[in-house]
Amino acid sequence: MNQESSQMRVNNERLIPILITLLILGVWEGLAYSGHISVLFYPPPSKIFQTLWRLVIDGKLAANLDDTLVRLGLGLALGMVPGVVLGLSMGWSSRLRRIVDPFIAAFHPIPKTAIFPLFMIIFGIGESSKIATIAIATFFPALINSMAGVRQINPVYFEVAHNFGANTWKTFIRVILPGSLPMVLAGARIAFNNALVITIALELLVARQGLGVMIWYAWETLRTQDLYATLVIIAVIGIIANFLLQKATLAMVPWYKHSFDDEE
Repeated sequence: MNQESSQMRVNNERLIPILITLLILGVWEGLAYSGHISVLFYPPPSKIFQTLWRLVIDGKLAANLDDTLVRLGLGLALGMVPGVVLGLSMGWSSRLRRIVDPFIAAFHPIPKTAIFPLFMIIFGIGESSKIATIAIATFFPALINSMAGVRQINPVYFEVAHNFGANTWKTFIRVILPGSLPMVLAGARIAFNNALVITIALELLVARQGLGVMIWYAWETLRTQDLYATLVIIAVIGIIANFLLQKATLAMVPWYKHSFDDEE
């Protein structure tokens, strides 16, 4: 019975953000139609969703969304895979960590958009420079979280594996990977959010098509309803991606379930 009441409480708490959002949208709608706020800068939510539907119907959204998702996906793959591999290696090997860590400390704080002009010189003004910049934005959070995931594993587990004669590969599979996986997946969430921010920022600067380009054109023509509609799409992408990553974490590391539960 306690479990049922706890689950009911969790479900009710999940409804609170939805209710708050609906309340804000309702107040916004009322203020816009009553003339208390400028509809030029704050178009009513009903107008924004009508615009969003128009963008879906005329195919404009699909074409721009496809370009953004391709850049985002390629950048994530090229940044996260080496980031996770190097991070796990640095967490496992203190010697490698001492060698590489100063470079991480030096390059990680540099704004990734500041690196973009350099990548344009190296890779040209096409898609390669954009994807490389997105990859760099995902590389560091993936690396740092993966390294931290290995370092927080209790040394006793390594001793037990050694005493049972586990070789390097078995130690990696049985100890390092499951022990660090929660932090790796947490790093994936951060890496995705960074990648999405950088992707939109680069599209605002130099792209010919993408969600960032839609925002820029909407601003240039003062079609603020298009701007808000595009921001809604970006928010939905973030919500879906973070939801899927959370579900993947629960599926891959079920012993980590307490981190997502609200049970006391």
